[in-house]
Amino acid sequence: VQLVESGGGVVQAGESLRLACTTSGFTFEAYSIGWFRQAPGKGREGVSYINVDDNSAVYIDSVKGRFTISRDNAKKAMYLEMNSLKPEDTAVYYCAASGYGTVWNFTSKYFPYWGQGTQVTVSS
Repeated sequence: VQLVESGGGVVQAGESLRLACTTSGFTFEAYSIGWFRQAPGKGREGVSYINVDDNSAVYIDSVKGRFTISRDNAKKAMYLEMNSLKPEDTAVYYCAASGYGTVWNFTSKYFPYWGQGTQVTVSS
């Protein structure tokens, strides 16, 4: 199983980034997927996930209306479109995959597969 993030970088506040996560080694189209982040000195927090059972998307309040999660089953890839970025979005972003058809929260136990992370830095 392999998940590899890309697309991180350094941007100014208000700008956009699109993160991508390519995967291999598991049946991607049968898995729920998610994005997490870890800011310096803080614990890891969930950002968004898509439940494979009904394709519903969940976001944390701080990114609603600014971030969009999506997936491309043909490419076995997931994406996180991030708009109107803020300095508080600065973090290492991780993609993750879950064998649960419905994920009920951002608890890590739902997500056994993880990428290595990509750094996003937003300057003010």
